[in-house]
Amino acid sequence: MTGDAGRPVLRFAPSPNGELHLGHALSALTGWMWAQRLGGRFLLRIEDIDTGRCREEFVRGIFDDLAWLGLSWEEPVLRQSEHFDRYRAAARRLEDEGLLYPCFATRAEIAAAARAQPGLTDPDGAPLYPGLHKGLDRGEIDERKARGEPFALRIDMEKAIARARGMSGGQDLDYTALDAAGPPARMVAEPQRWGDAVIVRKDVPTSYHLAVVVDDALQGVTHVTRGKDLEAATGLHRLLQVLLGLPAPLYHHHALITDEDGRKLSKSARDTALASLRRSGATAEEIRQRLARFLA
Repeated sequence: MTGDAGRPVLRFAPSPNGELHLGHALSALTGWMWAQRLGGRFLLRIEDIDTGRCREEFVRGIFDDLAWLGLSWEEPVLRQSEHFDRYRAAARRLEDEGLLYPCFATRAEIAAAARAQPGLTDPDGAPLYPGLHKGLDRGEIDERKARGEPFALRIDMEKAIARARGMSGGQDLDYTALDAAGPPARMVAEPQRWGDAVIVRKDVPTSYHLAVVVDDALQGVTHVTRGKDLEAATGLHRLLQVLLGLPAPLYHHHALITDEDGRKLSKSARDTALASLRRSGATAEEIRQRLARFLA
């Protein structure tokens, strides 16, 4: 599977809502090293759809941190906030096919309803959507929209999976997982684990899940390298790719760096932020050596 001019295409796609930490360095280095090994192209994408939390200072920090690590990437850098029309068009296609429905429920309403089904969570640990507002008639939907009530668009998971299987000749959805230590493996996608996931948020005209599959296809990404914390998301992404007629990249989900308590690193963990490590005198070579045992 190859991209432009027959070359593999890989990418690192951080969100500028905080400083990059060691976990981001591992993801960036993994993608960059795979690109070097395969003779491919390496792209940087700024996933800044969350306009309320993203900051230009963090964008500049991403460029500085990656350059300090010795990475290079192609220009221009795609910024998702500049392409909302693209995501609107993809969502409109899904909505026109009856696969999305408006959800006016607030977080408090969802949490209250979810308490009636304890223990049912999505792969991110959030309560599985309890089906509020699913099946509203057109009249009520139009009235609530006319009143200016904010709403998200959720995927009708049962209908979407049935449609995708029909498009795939009745076969289960799958994807190819790569591991440097072994042969490619066929993995069964499990989008149903997400329930009726949000595809278009209330505040912006997309979600991470929709934007990432649209942009991977647009940029000709052939290999997606990212952490195991996003492995479950691949099932939902494969579903969207099939429904939208988009190609399927190959996937590699690398191990996560964890703290002393076994939790994955977060942007609030300033002691592992690359900028902080750099200011304390760490060198890029020391960071690479520290991450060497994780790099595939």
